[in-house]
Amino acid sequence: MRAFLILAMAGAVLLGQSQLPPQEQQDLSNSLAEAGNSSHEFIFALENHLKKYPQTKSRWELERALVKAAKEISDDGRTVKWGEAVLARESEDILTLEAVTRALVRAGDKASAEKALVKGKKWETVLRSLEPKDATEKIRWQTRMDLDQGLSRALQAQARAQLILGKAAEAEGLAEKSFASYPFDETARVLAQARGMLSKWDAAVDAWADAFVSGDAKRPDDLEAMREAWKKGHPDAKGAGDRLLAAHDRFNKWNEAKITRLRQYDANALKGKPGEFVITGVSGEKLPLSSLQGKVVVLDFWATWCGPCRTQHPLYEKAKEKFKGRTDVEFVYLNTDEDKSLVAPFLEANSWSKKVYFEDGLSRLLNVSSIPTTVILNKRGEIASRMNGFLPEKFVDMLTERVQRILAE
Repeated sequence: MRAFLILAMAGAVLLGQSQLPPQEQQDLSNSLAEAGNSSHEFIFALENHLKKYPQTKSRWELERALVKAAKEISDDGRTVKWGEAVLARESEDILTLEAVTRALVRAGDKASAEKALVKGKKWETVLRSLEPKDATEKIRWQTRMDLDQGLSRALQAQARAQLILGKAAEAEGLAEKSFASYPFDETARVLAQARGMLSKWDAAVDAWADAFVSGDAKRPDDLEAMREAWKKGHPDAKGAGDRLLAAHDRFNKWNEAKITRLRQYDANALKGKPGEFVITGVSGEKLPLSSLQGKVVVLDFWATWCGPCRTQHPLYEKAKEKFKGRTDVEFVYLNTDEDKSLVAPFLEANSWSKKVYFEDGLSRLLNVSSIPTTVILNKRGEIASRMNGFLPEKFVDMLTERVQRILAE
């Protein structure tokens, strides 16, 4: 995976170098070719290029690539060095703010912690600026969750920096806000450590229990830390188990509240199976896909701007005719346009049936990355076949054969 990422970054760097002088472009291409898929050599090549061509027109792009590469190999020194250079040009770059803040915190010394507080606060401020201005501003549920998680990480980094500075009360307050935004297990550990420094042993026990429940990477360590905190305020181990059970209840309640909140933005948020989705028709009607359980369902993902989709549509109609009269086969047309207002006029202008639904998140769930795409679900609601694109001369026969095969299973 790391080799693939480096090759992708190298390709992106080369793609953006068409405006460079021929000799510089050739030198950069040669250096990156020699670096191969080595992260360290990739960094070495870019740093050498910047030394040789300090006034290069691509300095900003190269510095951004260096931040990504340094982060990939956990080189915190270089992450900070090149990240600071990027932020000097673009102070609100969220990804770079996060990378630099985290690297400074990991340094562990007070001077770095002070810098981390500044960068972390800036990171937090930028994230808060992306919040909806009022209830009328719509955002995707994924964006809502990304903002919650990002804010939690920004506050967590600040809390960790305050711990390094010995400011336990400040760390506790920041960690509490972080955990309220999104309950990462690492945030619970920071909170537990802050409360331990303040000799709030019962509260520290609860935080260690929250860490145990909300994560699994360090569960043995979390449990041992919880036991040690419990011993500080209690003569024996009685009652500690109840704290774990209470933490489980807290986490379950938070998870239920999270789902309820996200489904205010999208009724299909966090649903993991096609049959759980409710999709919306062009005229506003709702179709629970659970109502199609027991049928073979053909999902056609298309868009108004997609030329091949227009060619494919009458072929779908021909395939659909093959199953006329059957009650166990259903064809569902799913539009993927960003601008939904374009769809009804398109259907009218092209004399297409208005029995069309919006994909409402199914594209993401089913990994539909190009259109036209056909996904066929079996009678249990599971993916049984997929067709990315189509062959016009064979499409009707291919689709018919696949549906028949799935019916016979």
